[in-house]
Amino acid sequence: MTKKTPAINIGIPEAQRAKLAEGLSKLLADSYTLYLMTHNFHWNVTGPMFNTLHAMFMAQYTEQWTALDVIAERIRALGFPAPGTYKEFVKLASIEEVEGTPKAMDMVRHLVAAQEATARTARELFPLTEEANDQPTADLLTQRLDIHEKTAWMLRSLLED
Repeated sequence: MTKKTPAINIGIPEAQRAKLAEGLSKLLADSYTLYLMTHNFHWNVTGPMFNTLHAMFMAQYTEQWTALDVIAERIRALGFPAPGTYKEFVKLASIEEVEGTPKAMDMVRHLVAAQEATARTARELFPLTEEANDQPTADLLTQRLDIHEKTAWMLRSLLED
């Protein structure tokens, strides 16, 4: 006799959980695209700021890698599959891939834009979390916003004369 998996009953109706999972999937796609861009730039940065940028990018992509798991696991806790293919990420992401190998300061500009785009994607979900009374997702979003906004500021600071 096969046991049936119990229905999810965490106090958030399925329709709201589906909307939250959809928004988190977009955040996951932006986060993965940002991760990949940052790692690519870490590998390929050159020039007088090589050591600084190489180390900075490594710290950033390492933090981003951990965040991917947190976001995906929240989607799963809400009862939906997390996207996990390049095809899905390209369809869901608001960040476009960078072609070629930009100069170091252009890499920084791309990363500022990608950090800010990821922050905007996270911020767009807050009305859904409030409506659903979903504090765990709101907490995750708050943590991601803090990191993306701070990282964008630090990167932007490198572009000052």
